[in-house]
Amino acid sequence: MNSHSAFHLLEPAGDRVPVVLDSPHSGTEYPADFGAALPLSALRNAEDAFVDELYGCGPRLGATLIAARFPRSYIDANRSVLDVDTSLLDAPWPGPAAASRKTQLGIGLIWRILDSGEPIYARKLSVQEVSRRITGYHQPYQKAVKDALDDTHAHFGSVWHLNCHSMPALSSVISEEGPGKPRADFVLGDRDGTTCEPAFTAFVARVLGDMGYEVKVNDPYKGVELVRAFSDPAAGRHSLQVEVNRRLYLDETTGQKTPGYARLARDVERLVKAVCDYAAERGSHRCEAGHDHHDHHACGHDHGHAHHHSHGHDHDHGHGHSHDHSPSSRKGGK
Repeated sequence: MNSHSAFHLLEPAGDRVPVVLDSPHSGTEYPADFGAALPLSALRNAEDAFVDELYGCGPRLGATLIAARFPRSYIDANRSVLDVDTSLLDAPWPGPAAASRKTQLGIGLIWRILDSGEPIYARKLSVQEVSRRITGYHQPYQKAVKDALDDTHAHFGSVWHLNCHSMPALSSVISEEGPGKPRADFVLGDRDGTTCEPAFTAFVARVLGDMGYEVKVNDPYKGVELVRAFSDPAAGRHSLQVEVNRRLYLDETTGQKTPGYARLARDVERLVKAVCDYAAERGSHRCEAGHDHHDHHACGHDHGHAHHHSHGHDHDHGHGHSHDHSPSSRKGGK
């Protein structure tokens, strides 16, 4: 495992497959300079608790896993760097800013409130501290995801990316559909079919459905920045957001695992295995000299090429659903 102050990176063990998993909201290391007005117990309600652990099987099955170490209530790795809430600042923001629907809801790049509606700060934030959060946590995490996707794509010619989250059992007071609405067991988000091939979304939905889970697609979460920024289905880059309902494994009041965790962990492993098999069948082309792409970097591909995306626009595109559990959450908005 490679560790950075912002994330853990777990490389594939054994035969590598063209799958990257990332968990941007499961971090539990709260920086000393947070300066929040709320107690830790309240801030922890914004975590996607244990999601990194649920998908910890990935590297054993040949996938790469990246997991944030910092909490999303400190800075949200699943937001555009432009999504700055200028109302939080004690001075004008010196760079470009493009507030999304998430920012309007109070859960942009730096959250203003929890999904309960409680304000996180009793102070204004300085431009310097927000800049430090961006350069120390947000940018390194997004770069780690991008680099893993680029490297895997260079190696196999395609890559399948699961952006892994959990969601509250019920919508919250800042949910656009209003509070108290029950969630499905799983919600898959592909931004209305734009971030991965439709067949992949359908495959994941079928695997989960065959295990007895209720699955919805793009309702209410369509996927946010990490599936938007790095996906390009036409080029073989497929990103899908996966939300699991916390009631399946978590006591949302105490934040502790319930007896259901063991079954869910087994089923998530079955899902990840199915995705790895799916990707291996489609992405494991061979190159000259007969090297199989399972032979890690045997083929002399240039792993350094960049897949550039413009971050110069609002990524919420008006539907306000993303892995912004903007609306709900014991663990805040996606």
